[in-house]
Amino acid sequence: MQGLLLVNLGSPDSPETKDVKSYLKEFLSDQNVVEMPKAVWQPILKGIVLPMRSWRSATFYKHSWTKSGSPLIVYTQIITNQVQALLPDWNVKMAMTYKHPDIVETLQQMKQDGCDNIILLPLFPQYTQSTTKSIIEQAESANVDLTIIKDFYQEPVYQKILAAKIQESWDQGNYDELLISYHSIPTAMVKHGDPYLTECADTTNAVSKQLNIPDDKIKMVFQSKFGPMPWLKPYLKNTLMQEVQLGVRKILIATPSFVADCLETLEEDYVQNYQTFKASGGDVFQLVPPMNDDKRFSQFLADLAVRNEVQ
Repeated sequence: MQGLLLVNLGSPDSPETKDVKSYLKEFLSDQNVVEMPKAVWQPILKGIVLPMRSWRSATFYKHSWTKSGSPLIVYTQIITNQVQALLPDWNVKMAMTYKHPDIVETLQQMKQDGCDNIILLPLFPQYTQSTTKSIIEQAESANVDLTIIKDFYQEPVYQKILAAKIQESWDQGNYDELLISYHSIPTAMVKHGDPYLTECADTTNAVSKQLNIPDDKIKMVFQSKFGPMPWLKPYLKNTLMQEVQLGVRKILIATPSFVADCLETLEEDYVQNYQTFKASGGDVFQLVPPMNDDKRFSQFLADLAVRNEVQ
């Protein structure tokens, strides 16, 4: 039987502080995320970052939590179910880089269930060390036969779906500008050879060509910076304030890094960045919905998996 494992970032088990702290500890202990030597970083993480950040992050998670649970988990499960329905002869599962369901445990269970090859498909269109590399390393430690799809930003069908979603949102409002916002990463990673910045730029360029939006109304920005080190710029929050000063009052934001709604879209963008924009004098602030339960995206993932099936 052919297997397919869809992997997203993960979420705390609940929005309570203790569970958020446990999640953040696992996430921020990953050396693909924070490259600082463990002997230096761990005392800072345990002594300063976790005590200060856990309760604050828990507040944000409580704002975005739904009756069904974490939006990221809920939407990833919906995507998984839709892909399974499209591939009835396959075993399609989901896992998370941090917390549950665990990548290694899920892969080993799939092998026990009769999967002789499993396609590993991280739900990150662009490859970067801090997301995709961690998924691949965990998966390879499971000791199962894998076919790995490292990225899909360059896939014409994906680009077409993304462009269609952006255009649909743009046409519903009278916007002054489109900001295409990606999750930022430390600039040091790019200097060390991470292809993420190039893949983000390629995504923006390919999608922009399909949009009925003037090029001078489209800007690529980055969000979700963490810590004091330099990360990829321009930062979304700073851009929002600057654009208002330049007379841009109506902004639409697309977030291609995130295929499912999560803390970054629901809390960081729709709450914090919205408040920054409004406080600066902006009028209209709207996000293009991520892929979420869009059946076009699930069909794309199913077709991508079939193309990579081991014959």
